Amino acid sequence: MSSHGELASLTRRDLLRMAAATGAALGSAAASGMLGARSAHAQSTLTPDEALKTLMDGNARFRAGRLTSFQDDLTILAQKTAEKQEPFAAVLSCADSRVPVEILFDQTIGHVFVVRVAGNIASAEMVASLEYGVAVLGTRLLMVLGHSACGAVTAAIGGKAVPGQISALYSPLRPAVDQAGPDPDATIRANARIQAGLLGKASPVLADFIAAGKLKVVAAHYDIATGEVTLLG
Repeated sequence: MSSHGELASLTRRDLLRMAAATGAALGSAAASGMLGARSAHAQSTLTPDEALKTLMDGNARFRAGRLTSFQDDLTILAQKTAEKQEPFAAVLSCADSRVPVEILFDQTIGHVFVVRVAGNIASAEMVASLEYGVAVLGTRLLMVLGHSACGAVTAAIGGKAVPGQISALYSPLRPAVDQAGPDPDATIRANARIQAGLLGKASPVLADFIAAGKLKVVAAHYDIATGEVTLLG
């Protein structure tokens, strides 16, 4: 079993190169029906709890260095699924380049509906996108994913003058800063919980799905150093 350190030493380009090396074989297997890839369709048939388990199982594979999604990507592309998407989960994540949601959950094309913004804040645009994921695409799980060393949260704690419109992030992050600052890690976790709590309150659409037991909303934390995702109570 590979360690996370070994996994971290591989770049996405390395992984793609490895996948490409087996592309011909995968394409042949897909054409003959021999390859049992996870379909990009009908993911929304999962229950909310099954959707959460699927994400967390994927993170376990990521940490163990046993990714399966790169092979699945090639197969699903061969299946020509561009006309439809039915993701089982939606993730509100930070825009940080070190948080590649599909990779850290080992999910492939069409499985996860991801919206990203610095500080993983539930702005009107993010809520609207998540409403689309739930009401139109049928996602059964919403995860708000904070992460270690979040620059947006650190900046909000400091409250210093910044160029352009960056300071617009401060106000949505202020409740977490007031609750847990000046400890960055505690504030990052508090922010994920707060933003997850806001989703059901800010959106009657999401609230109806939650009340009907058709949607689960969770907050989580991704540790960049270890690769582990932990659920926040």
